[in-house]
Amino acid sequence: MSVDEVIKRFEEEREKIWFEQPAEVRDLGNGIVPRNTGSRGQYLSTIIFAEGEARTMADEMLWGLIRVAEDTQADLPTLQAIIKEIIGYKADFFDFVSLPHAASLIHLYVDTACKCTTLDELCRLSHAALSYANRLHMWVDFILPWGLGDGFRRVKPA
Repeated sequence: MSVDEVIKRFEEEREKIWFEQPAEVRDLGNGIVPRNTGSRGQYLSTIIFAEGEARTMADEMLWGLIRVAEDTQADLPTLQAIIKEIIGYKADFFDFVSLPHAASLIHLYVDTACKCTTLDELCRLSHAALSYANRLHMWVDFILPWGLGDGFRRVKPA
């Protein structure tokens, strides 16, 4: 697939989940964990890890990569090496937390980023991936049982 075809794919994937929760996220929120991750038979830790991975993928990795690519004199091969090493690892972790479709899209991003021939292509691709990743993060954040935090109130200083 060309860079433009992959950008279109990310746009389509984002639109698909704009108003409808991805099935794999819904399943995770309901305790359906095909990778059997989570300690002692629970899946809360899997949701916590999925939320952290989705947040850092969007807010740190892709956003930071775009800022560096657009605002500095970074060279394409260095950015591609970072993408392959760090974001490639994150893709595998998305699979580990039972989000295999998201993992496949992140792997597609990595593979396509490594084929980009200009910084402009890489930036356009990264913006499309960021838009998808942001929406995915919102859905994963939605299934996190935030109310559990009430059981862990800070101790007031004396």
